[in-house]
Amino acid sequence: MKALSLFTLLCLTSSLVANESNATLDSYISKYKQAEFSYDYEKNEAEASKLRDSWIAPVRLNYSYSKSNPYIGEQTSQSASVRMEQPIFQSGGIYYGIKFAGASKLLSDYTTDSAKRKLIKESVSLLMQIKQYELKEKKQKLQIDNADINLQLKKEQYLSGQLDSGFLDDAIIQKNVVIQSMYDIQTMKEKLIAQFESLSDLDYKSVEVPHLELISQEEFLKHNIALKVSEANQEMNMYAKDVRVAAYLPNVNFTASYNWNKKENQQFSEVLPASSEENDYYSYGVAVSIPLDINTFRDIESARVDYLKSKVLKEDKKRELNALFKQVMQNIANYDKKIALSRENIALYSKLLSDTKELYSAGYKTEYDVKTLENSLEIQNMDREIFEIDKQLELLTLYEMYISR
Repeated sequence: MKALSLFTLLCLTSSLVANESNATLDSYISKYKQAEFSYDYEKNEAEASKLRDSWIAPVRLNYSYSKSNPYIGEQTSQSASVRMEQPIFQSGGIYYGIKFAGASKLLSDYTTDSAKRKLIKESVSLLMQIKQYELKEKKQKLQIDNADINLQLKKEQYLSGQLDSGFLDDAIIQKNVVIQSMYDIQTMKEKLIAQFESLSDLDYKSVEVPHLELISQEEFLKHNIALKVSEANQEMNMYAKDVRVAAYLPNVNFTASYNWNKKENQQFSEVLPASSEENDYYSYGVAVSIPLDINTFRDIESARVDYLKSKVLKEDKKRELNALFKQVMQNIANYDKKIALSRENIALYSKLLSDTKELYSAGYKTEYDVKTLENSLEIQNMDREIFEIDKQLELLTLYEMYISR
């Protein structure tokens, strides 16, 4: 199989909207869809930063104020404190936690990439199908023209007594069938247009359909977004396992606090004089702890199983993608056969048309014969174009999972 270099689509210039030479694939989806994905990436960044710094303990600020009058005068009390308990050693838990945050962001970004790719693929697929149905509509009009020619011939033959009414009736039915098929094609085309306009700001009438080229199997796997999601998930589960283990190992925290108290007009009885006092103090130290939990080994084993499963899922995804690539290549090969057959038919109809025109000039063939062959030749050309779009639609299946970064 010819190795292909995927997607000239990724560096599109002329394959997009006219006068938009620097446009990218994002232009195939609406500005609102693009904004949604932009916010998704921003959220991924924020969530990853929050997770990365989660080991940094908060500093707690406290303040209280109270007033009371149990005796003669009014007395007040104020207190304030600043406290912190910061982990400084968690048996590798801090390091693995930071690594886990990085892997989590990568997974989130790839997941967002995948969703964005699916939407772009859907938009491009709709555009291709619209162009395909435009060709089918033109092809159907030619078939209606041929059916009308056949009906005229049958009518003339019936009126001259050469055919009975059954043949004329069949010709009428045949014309009605192809006309009804035209209505079905037009209805489907309008549905596709409505779907495309719900996803894209582009005008389907003026935008060019991007041309995709095949890729090698190696390139498909190397830049495959679905495989990258599996790899990122495996990496995240690996660090999650290490974080889980560290949670049951010794950890050391640095503790510190500053406290301030102030009391005014304090009375302890109606006869004793009031007093006031203010003081402050600090404390600091370290705390070492080792959690002992009956479920320690079960919890660690659960995390280990998640990691092992993610490795299996990655390999299974790779096999699934290899099978998908093979299937797409087989489908494309079948369309190539259909295209080759169309070309053979084009050559055949071209020769027949040329001979028929000569016979028409000599008076042996009618204008109906010439027109019918002209239509049939054009139908074969349109079939070839339709099959080419079918090949592009197959390639979109690969594009959906292809990402260069």
